[in-house]
Amino acid sequence: MYDEKYLIAALDEARKAARYQDVPVGCVIVKDGKIIARAHNRKVASVDPVAHSEILAIRKAAKKLYLSNLSGCDMYVTFEPCLMCVGAIIGARVDNVYYGARDLKFPTVDKIKDIPVNHKVNFVYVESSQCSAILTDFFKELRNGKRGNKSRGKDSNN
Repeated sequence: MYDEKYLIAALDEARKAARYQDVPVGCVIVKDGKIIARAHNRKVASVDPVAHSEILAIRKAAKKLYLSNLSGCDMYVTFEPCLMCVGAIIGARVDNVYYGARDLKFPTVDKIKDIPVNHKVNFVYVESSQCSAILTDFFKELRNGKRGNKSRGKDSNN
């Protein structure tokens, strides 16, 4: 069941990503009403193209639970997961994913709903103006040269 306090915790993670010039996406994973993992994008900071918040949070949760199966867990993420992250979420067997902003350029969630997989994840868009605003502001600053984009390279996707 959706609880806004967890999306707020994910937003705190997104702000950390922005401080390090990474696209501000944050994620928390919740089990039994407790946050068991938190992460934010670290592609730029760690020079790792797969260091998306969802992947990093899944790794932390699996390590904490000492399980590769995250059944019974919910994920809260500030931005619609990309195709790579959706695959990881399905593979980890997360139950529900609540996301606060849609990816209008490369939407994934609606496109994968009819793909036959061995685990169905419940993806729920929970529109959040804060999640949208942090992304909009980040990219506006990047375009206006107010962010140190020389360290970012050409890639500005999640």
